[in-house]
Amino acid sequence: MRKLQIISLAIIASTCIGISFNKVNSQTIPTLPYSSTAPQTIYQDVNALAVVANPSKYLRRNIRIRAKFDKFATLGLDYAPAMRSSDKYISFLIQRPDITNHNIPLSELKIFLKKDVAEKHIDMDAGDEVEFTGRVFSTALGDAWMDVDEFKVINKINKNNKTSKQY
Repeated sequence: MRKLQIISLAIIASTCIGISFNKVNSQTIPTLPYSSTAPQTIYQDVNALAVVANPSKYLRRNIRIRAKFDKFATLGLDYAPAMRSSDKYISFLIQRPDITNHNIPLSELKIFLKKDVAEKHIDMDAGDEVEFTGRVFSTALGDAWMDVDEFKVINKINKNNKTSKQY
């Protein structure tokens, strides 16, 4: 009988302590006000050649690349292992940053942009400087396959008189 009273007392005491502990914790933990903005994604600035050299290092990573635009293309669209439908996406190529005397595309980096975003930049020319953010979603064929979250034109080259316009 004595053991039963001790066990009962221990249960009651631990319950009271638990309730008191929870009450204290709920009062001391500050609550954050409701925020309508989503948390910002942090992007790592990378060189396009580094991504191409080691695509698995950047798999599922948020990255930012600054490069010279080459052209819109259909490269990599509708390829089953890294599917991006040609109905919704367009790919684009950037110029190789290690070759400066010719316009050579960096075709090892498959970059996908939603068509509605691409249509806003239909007047782009080879050599226009762009910055885009996104993530590498696949390394199919040993290449980096990247979805673009945000696309910005940094410097537009005027082909007629070889001047540039900063954005």
